[in-house]
Amino acid sequence: MNLFNRLPGFPRTPAGKERLVLRRLPAAFLFGTLLLAVPSLLARIFVDPSAPLTVTTIDIYVASLIILLWTVVLTVGIAAFIIMVMKGPAYVADAYPLQEAETLEPPGAARRSER
Repeated sequence: MNLFNRLPGFPRTPAGKERLVLRRLPAAFLFGTLLLAVPSLLARIFVDPSAPLTVTTIDIYVASLIILLWTVVLTVGIAAFIIMVMKGPAYVADAYPLQEAETLEPPGAARRSER
């Protein structure tokens, strides 16, 4: 049994920039995370050890920016995936007979009976 029936004669749209975006997302995720972690590492090296509040504040900012980056990467990935799926082949659902189809009046019959 075939679950999906492709619409005959439907042209597939060629891949666009969404494939390029999907390919670059893992690198953006990894390098963006590493790049955003640099201020926290530098703060541990160069900030005076007697000021732990400064390091903690920088860590909180860095953590929030990393979570923001991950959220943006996930959102862009979902959008690119949706676009990729929408450009795929078209499918049609199996037709099923309507039980009420034989009992309905033809269109316009109700108008004639009202006159």
